[in-house]
Amino acid sequence: MSNNHELFVKVDQALNQVRPYLEADGGGIELIQVTLDLVAQVALKGACTTCNMSHMTMKAGVEAAIKSAVPEIKSVEAVAL
Repeated sequence: MSNNHELFVKVDQALNQVRPYLEADGGGIELIQVTLDLVAQVALKGACTTCNMSHMTMKAGVEAAIKSAVPEIKSVEAVAL
């Protein structure tokens, strides 16, 4: 469990790279959990929830930042709150 907590912290820190860009557009992102099979689950917030570019944001921005900083992560998926 502590290993999963460490991954959670690393992924959350990686998200700090993209948060300012999302916030500048009225959106945001929250890390919900890192699953045991190394999937980072995130929730887009604010304007990002209805933006038609959110899929590109997830792949090009969020997933790239997370996988670059935490290569153990297998994938990133958006979840609804």
